[in-house]
Amino acid sequence: MSCKVHRKLFLGFMQLHILHHAKKEPFFGAWMIEELKYHGYDISPGTLYPILHNMEKDGLIIKEESLVSGKVRKYYKITQLGEEILEEGKQKAKELFNEIID
Repeated sequence: MSCKVHRKLFLGFMQLHILHHAKKEPFFGAWMIEELKYHGYDISPGTLYPILHNMEKDGLIIKEESLVSGKVRKYYKITQLGEEILEEGKQKAKELFNEIID
């Protein structure tokens, strides 16, 4: 399968996963890269940060800066709109998965 097709296919899954974790607790980019890698998504910072910036621009997450060990670390957390989109996405994903798994 083409890498480009693969990437487009799984982008929505990654965004739902990002929203899921942003709802649980604020996270920083390097942590999310490792989390996605654990689930088989091998992405670079050059791929993740544009996704996060677009999600921020769409009002799904917000970025907060915090000083950690003398360095500024950017944490992302979910917004009210992000929570609504996450819940709708979970319902739609569940319906689709139930259909294609049988």
